Amino acid sequence: MKTATSAIALILGASLSAAPAMAAETDVTEVVVTAARSVLPANALPLTVDVIDKSALDQQVRISGSVVDAVAALTPSFSPTRQKLSGAGETLRGRSPLYAINGIPQSTPLRDGSRDGFTIDPFFVDRVELIFGSNALQGIGGTGGIVNQVTVGAPTTDGFSGRALLQTLADNGFHGDGAGYKAAGLGSWKTGAFDATLGAAYETRGAYYDGHGKRVGFDAAQGETQDSKSWSLFGRFGYAVSDTARVDLILSRFQLEGDGDYVNLAGNRTTGVPSTGIRGVPAGTPARGRTESAAASYTDTDLLGGNLVTQAFWNRTRDLFGGDSSATFQDIRIAPLGTLLDQSENRSRKLGAKFSYERAVPSFENLTAIVGLDLLKDRTEQALVRTNRVWVPPTDYRSVAPFVQANLALFDKKLRIAGGLRNENVQIKVDDFTTLAFYGSRAVAGGSPEFHDTLVNGGVIFEPTPGVRGYVSYAQGYTVPDVGRITRAININGVDIDDYLDISPVISNNREIGLEVKRGWLEANATYFWSTSTKGQLLVLVGTVFEVQRQRVEIEGLELSATVRTPIEGLSLQAGYADLKGRADSNADGRVDIDLDGANISPDRIVLAANFNRGPWSSRLQLGKYLSRSFDGADPRNSFEGYTLVDGSVRYDFGDLGGLSLSVQNLLDEYYIDYNTDTQQPTNNARFFSGRGRTFTLAWDYRF
Repeated sequence: MKTATSAIALILGASLSAAPAMAAETDVTEVVVTAARSVLPANALPLTVDVIDKSALDQQVRISGSVVDAVAALTPSFSPTRQKLSGAGETLRGRSPLYAINGIPQSTPLRDGSRDGFTIDPFFVDRVELIFGSNALQGIGGTGGIVNQVTVGAPTTDGFSGRALLQTLADNGFHGDGAGYKAAGLGSWKTGAFDATLGAAYETRGAYYDGHGKRVGFDAAQGETQDSKSWSLFGRFGYAVSDTARVDLILSRFQLEGDGDYVNLAGNRTTGVPSTGIRGVPAGTPARGRTESAAASYTDTDLLGGNLVTQAFWNRTRDLFGGDSSATFQDIRIAPLGTLLDQSENRSRKLGAKFSYERAVPSFENLTAIVGLDLLKDRTEQALVRTNRVWVPPTDYRSVAPFVQANLALFDKKLRIAGGLRNENVQIKVDDFTTLAFYGSRAVAGGSPEFHDTLVNGGVIFEPTPGVRGYVSYAQGYTVPDVGRITRAININGVDIDDYLDISPVISNNREIGLEVKRGWLEANATYFWSTSTKGQLLVLVGTVFEVQRQRVEIEGLELSATVRTPIEGLSLQAGYADLKGRADSNADGRVDIDLDGANISPDRIVLAANFNRGPWSSRLQLGKYLSRSFDGADPRNSFEGYTLVDGSVRYDFGDLGGLSLSVQNLLDEYYIDYNTDTQQPTNNARFFSGRGRTFTLAWDYRF
């Protein structure tokens, strides 16, 4: 076994590696990022943007299995993933990112179930667009940035085309229960103005093993990706109304559910022994997540000289959490204390519409303007499904948000001034409800508080010569706090939702300075940002449950990245670094006095990679080093020692026979403790998870 793995490591090391890095090697000056809601190229906008193209995304997904892990691997300021179904605590620049699919929000901010990273199979994603920092470009939720997954596009030539994928996965010890399999296919047909695309994907995942050859522990309550299966359906139907206008309908359904073959065996934090999984039947129904969505759009790239984008969407999620007999669920009116088993389900439904029109202003062609309107209705609740109790009452969120953006090009586009306004008009409606017995069975009067705010963004872009760009910007992001966590934890009498200030919005202010060089063999970026919110949202452990506290939050950071194309044909080297600092106001005196903890900010990080693409060979070797971190004002047992992970992938293209790839996650079989659990709950031995050890993925992909 050691000989085999050493040989694989030598092959990968000799091949070096492949795929666009720190997101993509495509020249950003030519990239249009749809999440920015403008047809202007990315270099015309005062934003830090990145695009993970299809080849880079597929390569990272083969290594780690998910879009979230792919983004984390390529983005230094993204936190370490939990390798669980729940993404609670995973942040971008120290704040929660907004996950979207074709601009459709996947998050459930009214009761954040943190499943928004698993709502579509990555086989159907063509690229991932990243916009860094707080902004309101997509409305609610983008306080850390936007992760927009753009699905496969319409076919461009008449006839039938498609692609297929078969892959198998094994842990380092080739345990039978650690194996995983995936099959996926996508077919497209185009005739004249009409086109249709249909696809399906099915995947099974075995148990995970760590660097010591032991099963990784199971988070039965929040949900697991290990010991699970998922299936996904995708459909896209389009009709070209004219040479510039078309109608599209996109449908998708994704479900991931645990198999329920294991229970968690607590470890021992004092002796450094992590929890592990043992054969057994978990309490209740295994956790699962399901997302269904439909979106209809009409676009015209030349309507009266401008670009029209309209979209109407429907999105529904059902996220079931694991069962347990925790103190929170106990009610002696139903069962003796300590015996009541229950489990919750987050249910959310969204209806929305987006309209925008962009064109150069007549008689002033250097000024490009966008006018638009976003409408959103979100209804969310969290029910205890075994006893039919309400934990989080049905809550409605309604938003009407007109916006305008402008971009003025001066001095032959060497200088640009950009800015805009977005007027958010929000109503949150909560019915009367009674809290659980754990909180005192408090009667809470519902209400319909309303919030109105104008969010501002602006910036200056200076590009004195092609390929050299600097910018400064200011942008406000917007979200609501986790209303469900707040309302369900009310433990005093006489609360009226209309007067309960803790559900007021979170407004984050992002200031940024960036410098970018893309000349010949060098691509480099440096960004410094600082972000503040006077009434931010922090997850704080209260007893055994994380609740929301509203505190002033200040975050600042430095991001560096570079790609060097070497004299060796096909070889490029890449490096990235992120340094983040976050502070909060723990005593409500208006001044920050403690560090953000591991549930709210990621460690500093160094990313190194080498890519090699020549002929039929493509390969990549990447290293991610998470630096140690301690937290001022926190339990010293929550300090983080840091760890280093190395991944590799190599692929050979056989032409008409498709391509064969071998990918290895955690190539050196590093043993480490998951960042999220290492930096929280120092006395909780059950939630003390090790990270995944060396894992092999062999995949065959074929296009026709």
